[in-house]
Amino acid sequence: NHGRLRNTAGTTTLVAQEEARLRQLHPTPEDIPTCMTVFDDFLSCNILATQVKSLYRFGEMAHCSEKWNEFKFCMTWIRRRAEWWARRRLGLCSENVWEKRAEPLKGYPPPLPPQDTIGSLVN
Repeated sequence: NHGRLRNTAGTTTLVAQEEARLRQLHPTPEDIPTCMTVFDDFLSCNILATQVKSLYRFGEMAHCSEKWNEFKFCMTWIRRRAEWWARRRLGLCSENVWEKRAEPLKGYPPPLPPQDTIGSLVN
């Protein structure tokens, strides 16, 4: 399930832990999207001068909804990554199909046949 996590006490705790972990992993401005720059782009798109220039050049107002979507994406980036990792920790991931064994399987791998049997199989 790639949708949003159900908001329960366990998932809320896991998401909070993942948000904290991701903030430590990505502490520099180069690693975290600069949401203020994206927001500034959105505001610049909506100012009167930009709208008039667009109207003059293209015969229509500038379309700024994509810039708003980019800003919303930026603001939710950490949260979405935290939810993704929380889903994995909860076991809601297609990669989590194996259980770790505490000890090896008994009788596996099977013992090799005696040396004289191997020679007769090859010849």
